Amino acid sequence: MKLSDYLPVDHIKYNMIGATKIEIIEELLGLMRDLNLIDQYEVALNDILDREGYLSTGLENGLAIPHAKTDSIDNLAIVFGLKNEGVLFESLDGKPAEQIFLVLSPKDTSGPHIQALALITRNLKDAQVREKIKKSQSAQDIAAIFQEFK
Repeated sequence: MKLSDYLPVDHIKYNMIGATKIEIIEELLGLMRDLNLIDQYEVALNDILDREGYLSTGLENGLAIPHAKTDSIDNLAIVFGLKNEGVLFESLDGKPAEQIFLVLSPKDTSGPHIQALALITRNLKDAQVREKIKKSQSAQDIAAIFQEFK
């Protein structure tokens, strides 16, 4: 699995505008809707918020990966948003999230979902990668960084 296969440039939202965790999730889910990746926005939103309700997906070092399994999607889908000033995401380290991946997959599959989460966390644990993304100037720059992911 290559992350870049799931994150072409049109799946990347540069300079997100949402000011809260929920607004960021809605903004990224709206991108999925606009790309025709989901069938039912409200179903997907409820599944994501249910998942967030029992354990926040804000990690550390400015990274958050809201994710869920949902009936509103047929295949694994990933979008990414950059919010340089950060947004509070109930992260493990208490710091705002700046780099947010939204990962959705069908309820009846687990392999690709787990692989995607592992791939993201493995590559984003590198401070240099996170800094490169933060300093990027466009969605195209970010897509090029994702091409380097192993």
